Amino acid sequence: MEKSGFSEKGWLSRREFLYAMGAGAAAVSMGSQVVGGADAFSARTDAKKGVAKVLGAFVYPPTESLRKQGYYSWPGSTFDAERRQKQYLGEIRRIESELGMRITMSEKALDEEADVTRFISEVNRSQPDGLLLVPFKKGHWKHVIRIVDETAVPTVVLATLGVLLINHIAQLHRRSGVYMISSLDNFDAVRYGMRMVRTGFRMKNSLLINIIGAEVTESTVPGLGTRVRTVPHERFYEQFRFTEPTAEVRALAEGYLRNAKEVVEPSKGDILEAAKCYFALKRIIKAEQADALMMRCLPGLKRPHKHVPPCMAFMSLRDEGFPAGCQSDLSATLTLMLVQELFEKPGFQQNASAETEKNHYFGAHCTSASKMNGAGTVSEPYILRNHAEAGWGCVPRVLFSAGQEVTMAQYLLSDAPEMLVYSGEIVGCPPIPPTGGCRTNIEMTINEVEDVCDVKGMHQIIFYGNFAKQLRAFCQLYGIKAVT
Repeated sequence: MEKSGFSEKGWLSRREFLYAMGAGAAAVSMGSQVVGGADAFSARTDAKKGVAKVLGAFVYPPTESLRKQGYYSWPGSTFDAERRQKQYLGEIRRIESELGMRITMSEKALDEEADVTRFISEVNRSQPDGLLLVPFKKGHWKHVIRIVDETAVPTVVLATLGVLLINHIAQLHRRSGVYMISSLDNFDAVRYGMRMVRTGFRMKNSLLINIIGAEVTESTVPGLGTRVRTVPHERFYEQFRFTEPTAEVRALAEGYLRNAKEVVEPSKGDILEAAKCYFALKRIIKAEQADALMMRCLPGLKRPHKHVPPCMAFMSLRDEGFPAGCQSDLSATLTLMLVQELFEKPGFQQNASAETEKNHYFGAHCTSASKMNGAGTVSEPYILRNHAEAGWGCVPRVLFSAGQEVTMAQYLLSDAPEMLVYSGEIVGCPPIPPTGGCRTNIEMTINEVEDVCDVKGMHQIIFYGNFAKQLRAFCQLYGIKAVT
């Protein structure tokens, strides 16, 4: 298809666009400012709800007292605990700044039982979002265990190499509510520990809008605490209906066309209509001050058509760092939110299948992020197709990179929440035709099972990079059962 410009002819007037759309939505600007950026989900939550707060403490006796005893035990006589505390505080301040958190470390190291009692009392009084404990003395490990036992706060423990013995480490290594680090001055691990705490805080303070049905309702996700607000489908229908082909809308459509590797079925009109969806959704997001959305997409695609497939809009939103889930699937959308917050990666929500003869996993859907390495990175190649099941409109066929390591995850809601966690490597994206299914597809290996048909779940989220270990650490810290 020839790639050329878009005409304004045949579209609604500005006056028609300003038709009152309810709930004050018509007053929201239709400007070209994007919803987010590399950390869009996080930034909105910060602005509305404040920042995650962590209390911390170093745990060791004064070095002078050990000199008087004449015996140091681990970490030994050459370990300068006071100097290391200053060094660590500098690193912690950097992490605090990078993540936009508040990490308050006790000025005096915890030494005596009375020090520990006071610290525990402060934790239980102020109820921080997380704890950071740094033991510098093997003999003081009992203080760390006591704090963990007597508080109910997600706790990150950093013991540099040569402080603890294996039996000490094992006490917390797999304990729910704890992220245990025994590693040489590993501040990357501390940074991830703090990011997990920030994720828990932000999930609890996020608003997810669900575009479905005709009622306005609100609920809270057990465990995570995320608020879910239902926005009637008619809101979106009206927003879409009265969206004009402004310069911003045409520019987005031009970008879709210009950046596509190939255009198969869609016309220029289809592509322009697809761009309208993005701006219709943006106005609802802004009006609701939402941190994520999900939508029952397919009913509006059936005759009579009430809107075009929103798949290109979902691609753009995810590319900006804004979680957008298909088919009002709460489990999938919460997973998109978690992955975006933990790893700053968008995800591919897909229907699960298998290539049994090669023992490969196969998944497909009619939308995906194109910037799979995160907002601000280069897009993967994509082809513009029509919606596979509806047979019309414009959707992306994103071509994932063969050889790329990936993680697949799904948060499962229940009285005892679980997280499906798998990892593997992309083999390719089978051609359509002859392959059937949705437009964006993936064929990949799975590391955790011998038979790919044992993979659990549907609408799991696939994202770039092998983060299976990190996801399991998050599950442990927040009492979620990791399942493969």
